[in-house]
Amino acid sequence: MSVVNSPLSDGDRTVVGKALQGALVDLVDLSLISKQVHWNVVGPRFRSVHLQLDEVVDTARLHADTVAERASAIGVPPDGRAATVAKTSGIAEVQDGWIDDVEVVRTLVAALAAVIGRMRERIAVTAEPDPVSQDILIGLTAELEKHHWMFQAESR
Repeated sequence: MSVVNSPLSDGDRTVVGKALQGALVDLVDLSLISKQVHWNVVGPRFRSVHLQLDEVVDTARLHADTVAERASAIGVPPDGRAATVAKTSGIAEVQDGWIDDVEVVRTLVAALAAVIGRMRERIAVTAEPDPVSQDILIGLTAELEKHHWMFQAESR
């Protein structure tokens, strides 16, 4: 039951709600992982990688809020709790302690690739039931792909 009336049918709301919830979890985890390696990066490219990581955090946090609010708007309560994120994120865990700048770049390339792959699946499944949510996912995926490109360029 939802306290918010949705313009979507129950079936469409379920499909779109699942896609938005998955996107929310991945974005929250991406922001946390990016901050974790941001605090622990070391190496000759420390400053540039450190600053680049903050850009990913800002993108993930901005879009997490947009995705969560879209879920609420269609009558699906978003769940960004730590336990939910830990159980359902599609991003690999990062090591603890100091992390060499080269490894941080590899970590972000892999994390972004995982999230982008899952976002593209969500774009596909939301096309028919809710083009509005699909548009949000398309926009955020474009920004994630830009970060992915930039971190890949860092790794050369």
